[in-house]
Amino acid sequence: METFERARLDAYFARIATHFAPAEQCTSFLITHLLAERPAFVRAVAAMTRLAAVLPKPKSVQPDAEREVERTHRIDALTRELFTDDGTALEYLEDRASGETVCLLDVGGYFAPSLAEVHSRFTGRLAGVIEDTENGHRRYEELDKLPCPVVSVARSPLKDPEDFLVGQSVVFSTEAVMRGRGDILHGRPALVIGFGKLGSSIARLLHAKGVRVTVFDIDPVRRTQALSQGFTVARDREAALTGAGLVLCATGAVSLRGEDFAHLRNGAYIATVTSSEDELDLAGLPEVYTRSQAGDHVVRYRTTGHYFYLVNGGNAVNFLHGASVGPFIFLVQAEILAAIRMLTREDLAPGIHEVPAPDREAIAATWLSYFNR
Repeated sequence: METFERARLDAYFARIATHFAPAEQCTSFLITHLLAERPAFVRAVAAMTRLAAVLPKPKSVQPDAEREVERTHRIDALTRELFTDDGTALEYLEDRASGETVCLLDVGGYFAPSLAEVHSRFTGRLAGVIEDTENGHRRYEELDKLPCPVVSVARSPLKDPEDFLVGQSVVFSTEAVMRGRGDILHGRPALVIGFGKLGSSIARLLHAKGVRVTVFDIDPVRRTQALSQGFTVARDREAALTGAGLVLCATGAVSLRGEDFAHLRNGAYIATVTSSEDELDLAGLPEVYTRSQAGDHVVRYRTTGHYFYLVNGGNAVNFLHGASVGPFIFLVQAEILAAIRMLTREDLAPGIHEVPAPDREAIAATWLSYFNR
């Protein structure tokens, strides 16, 4: 990022932070992809809160960004296990922010498993959670009873441009990896598992490239949407996998379980839009499969009479090329900052909330003044 671009980005976030300045400061814990542009967002969070720790998503850390952030802020290792066990989660938060008012900024529902226990036993006050992803939104939605407010930006219209461009980056990176091995998309039937915002974007982009696309989704409403857009829709997962030469997993849940892999045709590629722990049950793969490196970022899984290729270890394929969506990501990040103010007002009931439309309009207008030049 050029110097003038950094200056413009910092000015944009300073304006957003001023506009949504909270009445009272809280302490924050920030889970984030630590990519090249992310330090500016981290600085904005730190301007609005006391940033206790940055917890980078493990498979999406760029060394330069990490070095820049750790010069001024604590970076802690992030694992699912850290917040799966109630005692471990509580001990961690007490160690970093005992007695303080805390806002949790999440990407993927990491805080969900221990949220109730932390809320009831934490010596400070848990103001609430801000969630960025559809996967995380569902994790909080599935809890029996939310003990505190959760502000979700996952379904915001400001996220639509990001979702579309993430779909583009997934297709770009998948094709780049395949071409690196001398393979191409064309002539290889594709299966997209999950027809949400990302899956539908991926399916449309593959179709625009002349690829024959089949869709599978457990939601019958989404299956009808896929049919209306001209895609072949598989009736069941096994039928969908048979014959697919490329499988793109975009559910945010488990797309493929151990028994599913045997139905893949020989030489099929598998790529995902999120982490392997969310999309693939690789631990359930029969032990008869052996693994070997088959090229840059490609692992061959093989047993007698059957083999397939896994791209980027099953983690988000677009992170191989930076996962960049340009300045549109700053719309979503600004909405996260607006959500901080919502939590610090202390007037939100437990449950899932959205940033109000007038705040989104203010964010969009500010963004346009900086990036639509």
